[in-house]
Amino acid sequence: MDTVTSRDGTSIAFLPTGTGAGAPVVFVAGVFNDHTTCAPVAALIEDAHPVITYDRRGRGASGDTAPYAVEREVEDLAALIEKAGAPAAVFGYSSGAVLALKAAADGAAISHLALYEPPFAFTDTDRARPADRPGRLADLVAQGRPGDAVALFQTEHLGMPAEMVARARRSPMWPALEAMAQSMVYDATITTALAVPTVEMTAVSTPTLILSGAETFPFLRDAAVALANAMPSSARHVELPGGRFHHLAAEPAAEALRLTLSQRQRF
Repeated sequence: MDTVTSRDGTSIAFLPTGTGAGAPVVFVAGVFNDHTTCAPVAALIEDAHPVITYDRRGRGASGDTAPYAVEREVEDLAALIEKAGAPAAVFGYSSGAVLALKAAADGAAISHLALYEPPFAFTDTDRARPADRPGRLADLVAQGRPGDAVALFQTEHLGMPAEMVARARRSPMWPALEAMAQSMVYDATITTALAVPTVEMTAVSTPTLILSGAETFPFLRDAAVALANAMPSSARHVELPGGRFHHLAAEPAAEALRLTLSQRQRF
């Protein structure tokens, strides 16, 4: 993997692929994800577009620098956009979609946005996100209890049933989740601080496609629809076939992304 140095000196590892002449595309993954998560979508468009997938700070081959702030991840993305050849399109997945929209609002050189199930909480009061939750998660990680931190995140932040989390703790994938516990705190920070998009985020006029899977949780579909309604006419919502929660529907997402990139200005 190649690396780029972010504004605060942190090394961010990325994988550049694709030789197409189209606009460059940067993929931003979500919680418990690394550069491989969006690779299936990237592989389907790299014949026409140069693409970048990357390990967000604190995971995979990327570095990490304390103290954490959402702004540092915005700077990471801006550095990758410059590396790709600004302006670039950005595909954000889950919390990565929140980060992508925040970067656009902060002035990053983004030509198009594709946001896959950004987990905003517009109206669902049952999914309140206490301000102290990221700190509680960080404390568990600091105490050497990454498994308890992951379980707390899954039950309280994601709303997963306790029995589902208990099964997950016995599965072969659990050690990989524990290894990402520190970066999970970062995702909790992003989705708590930006539980609802800011005025600046909903004012973004960049052509934006907001995606949700037909089989996802209802609150994620509702959030996608609400975001499209809150943004200017340059944004629209599309429901993709399949796409269970935390399962990226690669082929439909790639096709939707191709259509988005074919729009030079507005839909």
